[in-house]
Amino acid sequence: MRNLNIGFIGGGNMAEALISGLLSAGHAPEYVQVADISSERLAALEKQYAIVACKDISTLATACDVLVLAVKPQHIDGVLAELSGIAAAVTLISIAAGVDSARIISALGGEAALVRVMPNTACLVGEGMSVLFSEAGDLHRQRAEYVLAASGQTAWIDDEQLMHAVTAVSGSGPAYFFLLAELMQVAGQALGLAPELSKKLVDQTALGAAKMLKDSGKSAELLRQQVTSPGGTTQAALETMFEGQFPDVVRNALIAAAKRSRELA
Repeated sequence: MRNLNIGFIGGGNMAEALISGLLSAGHAPEYVQVADISSERLAALEKQYAIVACKDISTLATACDVLVLAVKPQHIDGVLAELSGIAAAVTLISIAAGVDSARIISALGGEAALVRVMPNTACLVGEGMSVLFSEAGDLHRQRAEYVLAASGQTAWIDDEQLMHAVTAVSGSGPAYFFLLAELMQVAGQALGLAPELSKKLVDQTALGAAKMLKDSGKSAELLRQQVTSPGGTTQAALETMFEGQFPDVVRNALIAAAKRSRELA
């Protein structure tokens, strides 16, 4: 896998996260190419990672075993038009949100070894959650797994329609935690904590809670119950959250995100 020629069409933050992950995992930089409409962005990526900058998408496509479509959804059609002659042996990975497989495959003439992926922004720190869907063969699935696993955890789904739920839970999910952290920091300051201290308390609490959730083998419900002493401060806080319909707010938020994902598709 480390000898695969991997090309990125689009050099934005998510592409950079995946490139960084691959190189950290031992993939040689000379086997990674990137194309972007911004010459300044290309130069920056080439300088930082010693990868190959390519200005022409068609040239990139013919030189690579794996192509990652890392462009914004509104730009996908123009890119696909330039890939109309892509070889069947090339593994095509799309991280374009809301663009379903049928649309991409149809634009490429009805045949393409496509893997659709919904990553999230935590790929930027090597702790991403990427969910993959594909009807391509095992070789292409393995290649896609290799690319995404370098930047975090992966999971597969068998029904592409579940991507809307995936988007609501993990694709958009980091923003929910950021909002909770933001609100906790502000509340801490209102209670008299210095901004720097309030941020430190929230950041480390979030990190510790996430590690417990991931490594303890216990459910979120059980962990919540274990940290909640009857009549204590945590119970007082949680009762206020439940009184404010916090569970309904979260549930309705994810439903809204999934609905918007369907609309975009």
